[in-house]
Amino acid sequence: MTAFDDRLKAIVGPRGWKTDADDLEPHLTEWRGAYVGETRMLVAPQTTEQVVEVVRACADEGIAIVAQGGNTGMCGGAVPDQSGHQVLLSLSRLNRIRHVDELNYSIEVEAGCVLSDIQDAARDADRYFPLSLGAEGSCQIGGNLATNAGGVNVIRYGTARQLVLGLEVVLADGAVLSSLRSLRKDTAGYDLKQLFVGSEGTLGIITAATLRLYPDPGETVTALVAIRESGDAVRLLADLRGALDDRIEAFELVSRRIFEAVERAIPGARLPMDEEYPWYVLMEVAAGSHHEVVETALMKAAETGLVVDAVIAKNSAEADRLWRLRHSISEAERQLGKALKHDISVPISRMQEFLRRGDELLASLQPDATLLAFGHVGDGNLHYNVRLPDSLSGEERESAGERISTAILDLVDQLGGSFSAEHGVGQAKRELLKRYRRGTEYNLMRRLKETLDPQNILNPGKVI
Repeated sequence: MTAFDDRLKAIVGPRGWKTDADDLEPHLTEWRGAYVGETRMLVAPQTTEQVVEVVRACADEGIAIVAQGGNTGMCGGAVPDQSGHQVLLSLSRLNRIRHVDELNYSIEVEAGCVLSDIQDAARDADRYFPLSLGAEGSCQIGGNLATNAGGVNVIRYGTARQLVLGLEVVLADGAVLSSLRSLRKDTAGYDLKQLFVGSEGTLGIITAATLRLYPDPGETVTALVAIRESGDAVRLLADLRGALDDRIEAFELVSRRIFEAVERAIPGARLPMDEEYPWYVLMEVAAGSHHEVVETALMKAAETGLVVDAVIAKNSAEADRLWRLRHSISEAERQLGKALKHDISVPISRMQEFLRRGDELLASLQPDATLLAFGHVGDGNLHYNVRLPDSLSGEERESAGERISTAILDLVDQLGGSFSAEHGVGQAKRELLKRYRRGTEYNLMRRLKETLDPQNILNPGKVI
């Protein structure tokens, strides 16, 4: 150990660091196992002041820092490189809920708070925090904000970016941006906090946030709807939004193949329909006690042929079982093995065109490939994943994967979409950022990075 290592240990105290290989292992591997790194030490500060001191120590020595939340990301953004020189900074001990302001509909939390704990704290105050995703029992709000997480409720409440009122951020030189104001309306200069949402720890380390809360939506209606074609989901959403106004909380498109994988991988997971259909929509509506409004809307959709079958949850237990199917998709996919992952978004009005042209591309490029598609169609986000046949050799697989991914992402770009809708850029999509955020947009991102982190010590090799 060096004097630098001893300095870090003294800052965080005896319970705030790890060097043992077994203790470090879960922090060094990306959730899906795609990226594995090394670190000289994991430090877990318990206060913002300790984060400041760690950052200053690293800045003095020019040593890189990788901030990590729950390590549930899918692009390798929170995993150190393989040099063994970088410091891994865990926010897990910065986990206090500092204040709930019921009248202002806001909550101030530290970056290491687990998402479900924030949801519970809001519920205890008869309020609602709408960010919801499959990893909510282990992901941390700092990571959610650093990647601008989406989840299932974006259609009504927006991504994590729309839920932020204020941030506390430690910059690369140890200075603290303390902007935890809980205002809805503030036109005083640049909105600096938004620089750090989606920056994946490359511009600063988020240590606390003030977040929007909402009224409890009350009773919700959860329904699983079967449709014939994926494009029907877009037309169905348009019809239901007309009938149900802004009360649709979630609207998820899932293919039969995906649900079959969930049923195989997750004990007790079963679709509640006797017949099998190629596509399903899982939806949730804040309907209060007026369940008949949802039933009426779905009946009208059935009359027009958009809906071919539907199951409406009778109680919260049935609703939970339906949502368990959706939230188990990532685990089921992991058990299926490697696939070409495309976390894309397109304008909702062009979703049908993308789905049609995407199918044509796959048929022409690799007709024996298997499409595994699901996503939050209500916000234009689709996980358009492709499994290549096992018969391909390693070289053939690499070549086919490159052709297919390039064609799909070029199509997304042509339609005004994004190659990264929900999981961020990390190290997995750095070259895609350069390709699809070209010119002035990409150059400005580089200039921001160079200005805020001139030593390049904050999560180097990620995003930019």
